[in-house]
Amino acid sequence: MPNNIHPSACIAPDVVLEDNVSVGPFAVIEAGAVIGANCRIGAHAVVHGHVKMGGGNILHPHAVLGGLPQDTGFKPETVSWLIIGDNNAFREGFTAHRASKENGETRIGSGCYFMNNSHVAHDCSIGNNTIFANNVAIGGHVEVGNNVFMGGAVVVHQFCRVGSFAIVQGTTGLNMDVIPFMLIGGRPARHYRLNTVGLRRAGIIGDRYNALSAAFRLLKNKQSLDELEETEELRQLKDWLAVKSKRGTHGFIDVSS
Repeated sequence: MPNNIHPSACIAPDVVLEDNVSVGPFAVIEAGAVIGANCRIGAHAVVHGHVKMGGGNILHPHAVLGGLPQDTGFKPETVSWLIIGDNNAFREGFTAHRASKENGETRIGSGCYFMNNSHVAHDCSIGNNTIFANNVAIGGHVEVGNNVFMGGAVVVHQFCRVGSFAIVQGTTGLNMDVIPFMLIGGRPARHYRLNTVGLRRAGIIGDRYNALSAAFRLLKNKQSLDELEETEELRQLKDWLAVKSKRGTHGFIDVSS
């Protein structure tokens, strides 16, 4: 299908627009950007150069993709990227910055939903099917897994990791890592329990859920997980714990060494 471009939109000549792209009034798409098929770019939205996005993404009015990193040492001539998957929604006022190092990438997966005025900083990695509520802001080099829910006004210190299937309570400040599959909140933040609702919605129930429950009882008592019957989720948890942390972990275990 042909593209639908409003006459007031400003699109650089070498921008790649695949099939059936819609661009609204006064939107700006800079040289070098790649926009996948079936994307919708809203009024007054900005897509800077060095952005590559897949298909089916929706960029609402006044959202900005691929801006310069908020890094005082960054040189604007640096070639770096913001890479985006498919079928994401970026609501009004959302911002995401490209990476801070030469040929580096800020990455956003597929199927994510970013609510009003949320922010993804330089060099971050966001998994699939993750939700940022209004005013969530994550610092540089943060890793967020798949199927994560970040409540309103959550802020995350640079270099933290938020594991897959975690849920972060609104207004929580994170300065350490969040364990996968857990609910975390409070001031200071701490892990409360498994993300029961999120796991049930994902079909992680019965023996699979029980294995995770047993694993966290062992972790809380600083005991090994080796004797548990291994499930897919337990393998994910072990792999996550095996990665050296730059920030340490909130709560009852330490993965900083």
